[in-house]
Amino acid sequence: MATILIIDDAAFSRRMLRKYLQIDGYEILEAVNGQEGLEMIKSHQPNCVLTDLLMPDINGFELLKLLKQENLKVPAIIISADIQDSSRQQGMELGAVGFINKPAKEDEVRQAVRQIFA
Repeated sequence: MATILIIDDAAFSRRMLRKYLQIDGYEILEAVNGQEGLEMIKSHQPNCVLTDLLMPDINGFELLKLLKQENLKVPAIIISADIQDSSRQQGMELGAVGFINKPAKEDEVRQAVRQIFA
């Protein structure tokens, strides 16, 4: 089964996303900030990343830039409370394959992940 890395500084958000995705049998990894997430991407090579935007150390935008710079090809979905169109657009331009507003709904998250593996 596919491995999904959840990168979010909010424990509650990570817990909810884990709950939603474990239903479909995915292996879940968690990181509390972008720096830890980047290290886990390199060491664990997940099949998909769900990332918040506003985090300490490396934010979600910076993470997407680093993935591109380091040629780390992993589909990333942004899950953020930042609902500005400019943030959504910037995330997609940096290579995100999806953008979900917080609080994330279970069906939205599961559908977005399923599309990656379709």
